[in-house]
Amino acid sequence: MNEITTIGLDLAKHVFQVHGVDAQGSSVLRKQLRRGQVLAFFSRIPRCVVGLEACATAHYWARELGALGHEVRLMPAQYVKAYIKRNKHDAADAEAICEAVGRPTMRFVPVKTAEQQATQLLHRGREQLVRQRTMLVNALRAHLAEFGLVAAQGLRNVGGLIAIVRDDGDRRVPDMAREVLQVLANQIEQIEAAVRALERQLLAWHKTNPVSQQLASIPGIGPIIATAIATTVADNLVLAVLPVRCMWSYRT
Repeated sequence: MNEITTIGLDLAKHVFQVHGVDAQGSSVLRKQLRRGQVLAFFSRIPRCVVGLEACATAHYWARELGALGHEVRLMPAQYVKAYIKRNKHDAADAEAICEAVGRPTMRFVPVKTAEQQATQLLHRGREQLVRQRTMLVNALRAHLAEFGLVAAQGLRNVGGLIAIVRDDGDRRVPDMAREVLQVLANQIEQIEAAVRALERQLLAWHKTNPVSQQLASIPGIGPIIATAIATTVADNLVLAVLPVRCMWSYRT
């Protein structure tokens, strides 16, 4: 068998599809691998270019395969789609990935570090909690409005409604309704505490990351937005930030 120079790896939960070609572009490998076989297989073959579609798990596999000495390249899935020659299935996807990764005009996605992915998880967790908090606050407002109790808009005014719910002596709220509303109030406060804890972690990471600090120096960008950008773009973003920062400084 000719030496493999390029591999297209179609990722999955359990069964991965491999398609390899030699230096002339001839297919020399078509293989299915169980999840537990992937690293063992790539540790036995010569170092080569490995193409992956960028997805949630691709960065993990890129780091693992890169540690074995392979040159891993991630590509946006929409750029790979054009190279599928027949009906879409795992083998066809792997072949398309293998062909796309060798194209000179292909655009690649930088591989994220585990730290970047962990920080992204903080953002996603915070976003989910904020959505839940908003739903609970809206529910609390709507239920109390049924009893004629209305507060001004804004999260800072929810505390007044929670105080009413907690006041057993306030007869404007029936006891049966108060029990349900107290459950909502407790959840709002628990989620609010969790959001603040995640924001503290983001701020701590921001203080240790030079890219995030550079972004926060731009007017209108705070630590939350800065950390979100810093975890989704390559580290060399600093080079692009400097001209933008200078432009803002000039305007102001």
